[in-house]
Amino acid sequence: MLKKLMMAAAFSVATTAALTSMASAGSHAKCGIEKGRVNVLGNEFPAIQTVMAGAAECASDGVTVTSNLTKEHRDLQVSALTANPAEYTSAIVANSSIVPLLNDGLIRPLDDLVAKYGQGLKKNQLITIDGKIMAVAFMANAQHLMYRKDILEKAGVAVPTTYEEVVAAAKAIKEKGLMDYPLSGTYKTGWNLGEEFVNMYTGVGGDMFKPGKAELSINNENGIKALNMMKELTSYMNPDFLTFDSNAAAAEWEAGNVAIMNMWGSRAGPITDNEGSTPEVVSATMMSGAPTVAGGSTPATTLWWDGFTISKNISDEDAEATFVALMNGVRPEVLNDETSSLAVWLIDGFKPGPTAAGVFASANAGAVPYPMLPFGGLLHTAAGDELSDFLQGKESAEQALSDIEAAYNTAAKEKGFLK
Repeated sequence: MLKKLMMAAAFSVATTAALTSMASAGSHAKCGIEKGRVNVLGNEFPAIQTVMAGAAECASDGVTVTSNLTKEHRDLQVSALTANPAEYTSAIVANSSIVPLLNDGLIRPLDDLVAKYGQGLKKNQLITIDGKIMAVAFMANAQHLMYRKDILEKAGVAVPTTYEEVVAAAKAIKEKGLMDYPLSGTYKTGWNLGEEFVNMYTGVGGDMFKPGKAELSINNENGIKALNMMKELTSYMNPDFLTFDSNAAAAEWEAGNVAIMNMWGSRAGPITDNEGSTPEVVSATMMSGAPTVAGGSTPATTLWWDGFTISKNISDEDAEATFVALMNGVRPEVLNDETSSLAVWLIDGFKPGPTAAGVFASANAGAVPYPMLPFGGLLHTAAGDELSDFLQGKESAEQALSDIEAAYNTAAKEKGFLK
């Protein structure tokens, strides 16, 4: 289990050797910075807000600490960091969102800063590309099953371990009149929908690309199986499922409208924090590993890490101030009874609790890291943009796969990955 989870927290383009420990240490680096600009772009959820709260402690008369935490961060990062000087001194990234920054040379190696201020960091926090440290990971993540124990018991069904069982459970819940739309998920057209496809295709067991090439390998029986399961699941979801991102799905859960959903581990803590919901929902909310699908043995999910980078197009002074401030945001002292439940932290002293159970269960069952390939994001984007018509019954699975392939090929040729 630990080796699988570590694979989500560290990788190398040159080598994918396994690491030896998941637990990581933060830094005791004191702010001690007299001047500099710190401006961070990142996703918006409580774990990253916790990191930024720690970074903000470094603000002073000579040091400004600001941030833009938004779900649109992926759409903003390349143009914002291309500017000279860059609009943001750091981008908080994950497995997929770091790739465009690497491809365009927009982030700087961190070896010197790690040597000076990161003595407490462990190897599996250091995201190393071609021998250079390009990011510092502070948390692991994965999508996994979240379920209402009380609703499953009323429906007379066991906790699902396969997506076929998820469908059967949803059918039983609906037939007994317990809920109109017992399932939910992050099926919003775009990035979220693309991630659901990557997860499901991974569970089916197919390779998304031909070995050693940028050529797609999804327009096949495995692709059809993945799409058909995705569509079957949506038949038990709110009809507006194509508008549901993590925030919308979490709100539906807290409102008591959903009994089963595939959700990020980083959302488990906020959903069960006794705020925005009811004691009945919170007490019955449980986490388990991501289901398998189509007789496969690999969970239909991918393992992720989140971490921070430092922009290339900024002064060395601002780079140092930003690194020190962010290290302050991931030091062991940020962990307490409230913050520990917000993520599977790669910080020294983190003790996994119930909200981390789903991520650990998925890792233990053999979940694989999100595919880190220079052209992987192009497939993700193509799937997210092209699957809506199929899920709405407007085209066949075969046509949807052909549409994805065509969109991907066009983008890959523009980027020079295909001739």
